[in-house]
Amino acid sequence: MTATSVLSTAHPETARILAVAEDGLAGFHERPFAAIAERAGLPEQLVIERIRDLLEAGVVRRVRQTLNTGSLAHGALVAWKVPADALHDAFDTLFRDDPFSGHVVIRSTDSSLPGAAFRLWTTVKVPQGFSLERHVAYIARVIGAEAWRVMPARCLFALGVGHVRRRSLEPGARADAPAQPQFPQLTRLTAAEWQALAALKEPLEPGELLPEPWRARADRFGLPYEAFLEAVRGLEAKGLIARFSTFLEHVKELPTGERVTRYNALFHWAVEPGRELEAGAEVGRHHIITHAYWREAGPEFGNVNIMAVAHGTEKAALLAHKAAIDAHLAEAGIPVAYTTQFWGGRSEIKPSEILPSAYETFCRERGIDPDTMREDA
Repeated sequence: MTATSVLSTAHPETARILAVAEDGLAGFHERPFAAIAERAGLPEQLVIERIRDLLEAGVVRRVRQTLNTGSLAHGALVAWKVPADALHDAFDTLFRDDPFSGHVVIRSTDSSLPGAAFRLWTTVKVPQGFSLERHVAYIARVIGAEAWRVMPARCLFALGVGHVRRRSLEPGARADAPAQPQFPQLTRLTAAEWQALAALKEPLEPGELLPEPWRARADRFGLPYEAFLEAVRGLEAKGLIARFSTFLEHVKELPTGERVTRYNALFHWAVEPGRELEAGAEVGRHHIITHAYWREAGPEFGNVNIMAVAHGTEKAALLAHKAAIDAHLAEAGIPVAYTTQFWGGRSEIKPSEILPSAYETFCRERGIDPDTMREDA
């Protein structure tokens, strides 16, 4: 067994680990690697060493505890229209200089379709107390956007990764029941909870991949371990803890020469107003879907209101999945007035910063009075 074969996502042991570690470990675990090992049927130390090797090799982008950030910050999907000659500079600015932009993607679709001129897409989260609209307007000036559309999530139906376990899905594969809608609602935290969250949310470094990774993390942030655990359990009780995740590098070619995915499709549906929850739940139950939301895109995009993301190695396969979802919506008696897909091209992903203190620092570093960016300013 060579080192290269072990780093391949197709390696039997590695695939078993990733099938759990990508998005199969919900909630907070003091010993997350033991929990992954138990579900994968492998020794804990092997799991730790394998994930560490994958992280150091760049096969895995990051290992971290994810949060339900829709309850912690104001978020939206933003489509930007920027001049063609400024597109890649705007991309670089959003990725490198805006810590509140997460996914940054250049997308394309048929030039005759609504919204085709909006090539740059980002997810944006602005910490509590500050204005999402003011932040977007500031960024628009920085990148020279000609127009933009801010699309907050009215409801969430699916959110996960799991690229390895999705490889062999057949078009139409779906859960037995519709997805459960989740409605974003901001949750206020105490100072102690923010402190624990700040320690919890940072990606784990290779040296922190230990049987009890949070013990060293709490120490690094100057927090007594038991107090850290108590605060984290409080966050979990408030529904703010999502899952412990090992994120694959799924955009670029891996050091092993393989590609986890080649195509990133953003599907759009315009359903009858009043049927968004029903339609989103039916879309979100399909296993190929990693993200599904009710967002109001407006006339610029043909009034679509359901959006979903799927990844795959073949464009034809993704279109087959889309056709199966379309057929399912028709069978469910949900008429679709308009539907299309945008394809992802250049893409970068990073966690959006959600700490209010970080937003204040961001403003001051740019000569902006933070108070002018607050919600009530």
